Amino acid sequence: MRRVGIVALNTFREAVRDRVLYNLVFFALVMIAASILVGQISIGIEEMVIVSLGLSAISVIGLLIAVFIGVGLVSKEMDKRTLYALLAKPVRRWEFLLGKFGGLVLTLTVNTIAMALGLFLALGVITQSDEHLAGSVLVAVYFILLKLALVVALALLFSCYTTPLLAILCTAGLYIAGLFVKEMRAFQSDTVSQAVQSVLRGLSYILPNFENFDVMAAAAHGRAIPGLLIAQNTAYAALYCAVVLAAATAIFTRRNLK
Repeated sequence: MRRVGIVALNTFREAVRDRVLYNLVFFALVMIAASILVGQISIGIEEMVIVSLGLSAISVIGLLIAVFIGVGLVSKEMDKRTLYALLAKPVRRWEFLLGKFGGLVLTLTVNTIAMALGLFLALGVITQSDEHLAGSVLVAVYFILLKLALVVALALLFSCYTTPLLAILCTAGLYIAGLFVKEMRAFQSDTVSQAVQSVLRGLSYILPNFENFDVMAAAAHGRAIPGLLIAQNTAYAALYCAVVLAAATAIFTRRNLK
């Protein structure tokens, strides 16, 4: 695990030095600040508007970082020929992938915390402190982090065996499909054959269920998030990431890098 930690730390340092990362975080903070102005216009629903816009900004910017930087974690190392020198050392391929995953998740965690602080600052400017609202927003931010970790794992998986462009498209496609898992599971139509409906239901149990991580509406209204849902989402994200990373390791181990 020491070698995994070294790879993760180097990945974090490389991501922090990326100017695109700062631009995206700055844009998110500007969006959160702009929500203050919108909240002042929306009389009576200032908290709801600020929380909704702030969480949306955190989620969108985090997704952009997870997809575009996550896809380049492997391909960039191969293009620069640094991967070959790294693997020539006593570093196994699974350690390399796990370190890259951990480094980008750490980067996303730091950036998400920074953006969340901006959101709480915006809330503090408009409204008085509300423990229930703050707790709901914190849980929503945590769920966003779980979702982003899952996206990073998927981006790593696709980047192990295809081009960066296709990896971006596949990751984005899976994310969009994962937002409609419940609809796929409950889909019924007289114009669609039973075989197609069965395939859709089967896929709904395989695709990552990103819809479970969306509690922005509850957070915006200050509703408490059940502890059972927090535990379930945490276990689900950890298990799904483990499976995806195991698949990525199996593919990357068999890949000929010559």
